[in-house]
Amino acid sequence: MNVETPVDRAAAIKLALQAAVWAPSLHNTQPWIFAVSGDEISLRADTERRLRLADAEGREMLISCGAALFNLRTSLRASGVEPVVRVLPDPDRPALVARVRAGDFAVPDETSRLLNAEIERRRTHRAGFTSLPVPERLVRDLERQAVAEGARLRVIRDAGDVRLLAAVTEVAQLVQARDRQAGLEVVRWSRPPAAARRDGVPADAYPRSGARTEPRFAQRDYAWRHGWGSPDDQRFSTAPGVTAVLTTQGDDRESWITAGEALQAVLLRASGRGVSAAFHTQPLEIASLRELIGQVVCLGEHPQMIMRLGITFDHVATVRRSVAEMTEES
Repeated sequence: MNVETPVDRAAAIKLALQAAVWAPSLHNTQPWIFAVSGDEISLRADTERRLRLADAEGREMLISCGAALFNLRTSLRASGVEPVVRVLPDPDRPALVARVRAGDFAVPDETSRLLNAEIERRRTHRAGFTSLPVPERLVRDLERQAVAEGARLRVIRDAGDVRLLAAVTEVAQLVQARDRQAGLEVVRWSRPPAAARRDGVPADAYPRSGARTEPRFAQRDYAWRHGWGSPDDQRFSTAPGVTAVLTTQGDDRESWITAGEALQAVLLRASGRGVSAAFHTQPLEIASLRELIGQVVCLGEHPQMIMRLGITFDHVATVRRSVAEMTEES
């Protein structure tokens, strides 16, 4: 394809919407709504899908919307259209995350093509990893990807800091486990086997008990009170994989959207090399623990996501609602 060969903008927009819905979100809540007007896509946060207890400020909701925005941008570029993006374009409409216009025709770059190919392949991993190491060259590449999007991927190489993050995650999980309402909020998004719903976490996408890691990184208890989930897989190692914290300089709504864009850039690049991510957001949902992590581990920057990166051979199916369900009249 070249700039002299125009592409169908309507087709490019349709593909971009199909890509956007595959962004990651807390408990697979898919908290976004789209509207199309001519050559422009509006991305709005679906506040009805925000977790009232775990995400009272909407930080994680906007991180998810930022990941969806990155998918929109990447898909349009892969289709040969340059995206023109305005983030938070209307102060009177705080739920309006961004407007993305299909701009000039442009030759798709190789990076956009590669990342776009991973959008539907990428999976959140909720079990353990194999003992295969993540190549250091890839780790450095992921760090550069985050910087390019305006954030920082802090790879935690100090064993003491890894133990600290694991301990704080364990504490946060214990605190939330004692809160019945918090437990019910998680269960609401835990899908039973063979459920017809197209959101939430499928029963075969999480283990019945937490992944075995040393030090132990606590997992969400999606199996709480019902025993759903996949049986533990003894193939996985107890090594935690590469531990990392995604941070931003600021901590406002625009910073959260930026964090989502950077997160998705990292996840898609990792997916292309066979590396998956397990997320541990529990301590970031408790203000005092989040502040502790920022000051002790992140040198004063604001932690937006805690993750472990590793290699797994599982290919767990996931679900998404249809584009039509997420698109409203412009």
